[in-house]
Order: sequence, then structure tokens, then C-alpha cells
Amino acid sequence: MPGDNPTIDDLLKKSKLPSIASPDAQEKFSAKMRELDLQAKERETAKRGQLLGVSYINLKGFPISPEALVLLSQEQAKELKTVVFLQTGDEVRIASVDPGRAEVKEAAYQVGERARANVGMYIISEESFAHAMKLYDTLPKIRKIVKGVEITEADLKKYQDKMASFKDLDAMMKGADITDAVTIIIAGALKGDASDMHIEAEEKDVVVRYRIDGVLQDAARLGKDVWPRIISRIKLFSALKINVNNIPQDGRFTIFIGGKKTEVRVSTIPTSYGESVVMRLLKPSTIGLSFDDLGIRGKAYEQLKAQVERPNGMIITTGPTGSGKTTTLYATLKKLNDAETKIITLEDPVEYSLEGINQSPIDLSKDYTFAKGLRAILRQDPDVIMVGEIRDLETAETAIQAALTGHLMISTIHTNSAAGAIPRFLSMGVKPFLLAPALNAVIGQRLVRRICKDCKEEVKLEPEQLKKVKDIMATLSPDAGEKPDLDAAKFYKGKGCKTCGDSGYKGRLGIYEIFTMSPEIEKLLLTGNVSEYQMQELAVKQGMVTMAQDGILKALDGLTTVDEVLAAAE
Repeated sequence: MPGDNPTIDDLLKKSKLPSIASPDAQEKFSAKMRELDLQAKERETAKRGQLLGVSYINLKGFPISPEALVLLSQEQAKELKTVVFLQTGDEVRIASVDPGRAEVKEAAYQVGERARANVGMYIISEESFAHAMKLYDTLPKIRKIVKGVEITEADLKKYQDKMASFKDLDAMMKGADITDAVTIIIAGALKGDASDMHIEAEEKDVVVRYRIDGVLQDAARLGKDVWPRIISRIKLFSALKINVNNIPQDGRFTIFIGGKKTEVRVSTIPTSYGESVVMRLLKPSTIGLSFDDLGIRGKAYEQLKAQVERPNGMIITTGPTGSGKTTTLYATLKKLNDAETKIITLEDPVEYSLEGINQSPIDLSKDYTFAKGLRAILRQDPDVIMVGEIRDLETAETAIQAALTGHLMISTIHTNSAAGAIPRFLSMGVKPFLLAPALNAVIGQRLVRRICKDCKEEVKLEPEQLKKVKDIMATLSPDAGEKPDLDAAKFYKGKGCKTCGDSGYKGRLGIYEIFTMSPEIEKLLLTGNVSEYQMQELAVKQGMVTMAQDGILKALDGLTTVDEVLAAAE
């Protein structure tokens, strides 16, 4: 109906004020009306604060310091409609549109923990929040790849000196505040040289476990009451969403210790009793291994070295998750890395940063797959390409074409042995006449635990175990370049000491089987109908040392135990 939406002039007529026809006058009037409206909203916000028992503040004109603002990320501030507007000494002030929200209270707690400060909460209007958010745009734009958490050497040493065993770690967790509890968990993992930290919610409590030398060990137990705050702290510095607990999340952070950094990859998943967290320590020492120090021996080393130094072709590593394939790939890339060689990798995800190498992470959310990424890489004029994994026919065919067109292609495929790689390619649908000329070598590998040097002692094998050793070595090819004397052989184990946590083992090493292409293998491949058993038999006949045999040779060298070899390679 007419008059439902009165104009400014209508309002002026009604108020018996003179009409304002000029746009400038109308704009001034509109601005005044907006100002009155905002003032009403601020009064309304202040009243809501009184009802909630929270102090009110208007941030317009308030000198918000950048140091305070960055205590909460822009993404988190936007999601929670909350900002940190003041930090003085051990006092922090936070303002929120909805200060009663549980997620806001948890974020405030985490900010206080991280800043080691007392937190005061205020309520603000939407307009006040929008004003504060604009200040994020004035901050220096420094692109951070990962979140970092500073743990001083003094903090680590304080806890590590008290850790004679995991029993001590369990006792130290009792009564520790949230910040210290997370530091203790990380300190224990670093001291024990763990590869992973598992924190798992169970029915009655939460268990902390470390994977050390490939084996999970219980370390401590936490009360269910503290678990939500510990996982919130882990999420906070891993750039994960604190208020999301019903879907898996992945994040990263960096531990800075004494000028060096250790990357930590974080994964959370929902379980029946709460979220489970796994933190993988990506230590620089893992990629410090050189190609010559991988532990590949004799004839196999010489053959593989020759294939790696070729300008084209494909080298494939095989083995289950946790068998050391990444270390082998990176050691190979380090050997090839020089100023004259362009190397590009395609990884899911990029675990370690390698200087002088272009590393590209897979992003399935943006449809950036191995196959599409590999096609893009080929347009970058590389000399060497590393693809994290060949999972499907499209990736396999593109990798083979790259190997056939003058590139050295390095990748992995999931099979139980080196001999299983060719049947696996054929089962994907790869054409034999393309695979045969493209493939240079296949490496099968496992990791076994290394005997602790501080408690190493000679041991006599049981008759049944000695028979197994002799049966394994009986098929050793005369062309392998190895001739062990099993009748005079000595074997060793670790009896357990403080250095190895009474396990008898300290560290790990690889056991390998490697075959390189030959006319006989190529002929068998071209039939298009080859089994893993046939390929294994032919490779052994031509001098391949199997993983089990390589393991026994390393046990004879006193590096590992027969038990480890039989468990890993049989």
C-alpha cells in the first residue's frame, strides 16, 4: 500500500520540517539515521552483557595492538566472531559477539594457556566486531606453511632428565597443567626416538602410546576429564578446528629446538569414546641418510647405482606402509640432486622439504591427483620425476610414457615383494610392450630393528631356527656375490639395557631385494601372463638376493637378529 515505505521527504513532511531535495542533504540525513541505529544496537549489546554478567566494550577507536590480535588467527576469529584486543604483561582481554558460546570459552582458555596469561571476556556488537576484523588486513602478510610451537631445550631437559622409563612419564602426567602435559608427551617421544605419538580415547581413560622402532609401546594414561583440553591445545597449534570433533582432520606444526626444527603431522579421527590423535614426528635425521648408507650391499648396490645414474627409465620401490620407502626415495633424490638436474616431486603429502627440489603436494579437494599432477609436471621440463605412489592405470601409463620420453621416473607401488611389481602393473591394465622398455629396476624392502650396541651379546640359535636360516640361504644364487659359512656363523641379540629401554634394540635398518631388467625378464614380461612366483624364480636365478637372505646376511654381520628377519621377511 502507498506509504508502507515512506521516503525521507515523507518523513520530513510528517514532522513538519522543511523538505531536503539535494542529494548531499539526503546523504547527511541518512548518515545521521545510521549513526542513531548503531547507537541503539550498542545500547542493546550492553544490556545483553548485563544479563550475561559480561562487561561491554565498543572497539571502534580502541587501540588494538597487532601483538594481541594475532593471538587468535583470522580464520578462527571469523568463525567464532571473537577477537583478542588487549595484551599487557600477564593479562589478556578478549571480546566476542557471543561470549557464552562453549567454543568461544574454549578458545579463550587456549589463548590464556598459550600466552600464560589471565583472560578477561567482553561482549561486543556485530559492528564492533566487523571493525576489529578489518585490522587483520593491516597486519604484515607473512605466509606460514605450518604452525609452530616453541618448546625450549630447558623445558625438554627438565622433563627428559626425570624420565628413566615410561613409568616416570606416567607419574609426571599426573597433576600437570595442560601446557605442561603436551610438552611432557612430546619430550617423551623425542627422548625415546619415537616416530609416532598415539593418544587414544578409551572407555575409562585415555592412553598415550609411542611407536619406537616400528613397535607401539604404552607410555602413560590420562583421565578422561582432561582429554578435551589436551586435544584442543593440540588442535590449536596444528591449525585444526577446535569445535569440530565428528569428522577427521589433518594438520601440521613445527617444534623448534635449539635452532633446529622437527615437523609434526597431526591426524584426528572420531571414535566411539572420543577423538583419537596420531602425531608423526618427521625428523630431519630421517632424510639425512645418503644413498651409499641405505645398507644395500654387494652386487645389488652396483646394479642399482648404475640404473639410478641412467638418464631415463623407471625405478620402482615396493613394500607396505612403514617399510622405509620414503627414505629410499629421498636418498635417491639426494644422490641425483645437483645444479644441472631439475627434479620435481609429486607427493601426498610433502613430508620433508628438500633444498633444490620442486615439491608439489596432491590436493584431492581441488581434483589435483597424481595423474593430473604428473601430466602438469611433464610440461615443466624436468630431468627427474618422483611420484609418491602409482595407484591406478592412468598414473601408471603417464609414468611409463615419461620414462620412455627421456625422464628418470622414481615411484612406489604396493606389493609384497620386488617380483610382485610387474604382475601388479599388468593387473592394472598396463601394456607389456610399454612396461618392458620403461622399467629399469624394482626394489623390495622392509625395516628391521637394529641390535642395541650397548648390550649386544652372542646367542646360539635353537635347532629349528637354525634350520630355517639354512633353508633360506640354500636358495642363494651363486651369482649373488655372497658366500656365507653358516657352520662357523655367529649370531647376536641385545639383552636389554637403559639405552634401549630394555628392548635389546635401538634404531632400524633396511633389508632389500633388488632386480634389474634383463633380456630374460623382459621376454617373460612380454608374454603378458606372468606370476609373482615365476618372476621371483627368474630374478633369483639371475643373482637376486631376497629380502630374507639380505636380512640373514645382516644378522651374520651382527646388525640385527634372526627373529627380526623372520618376522619381517617371511
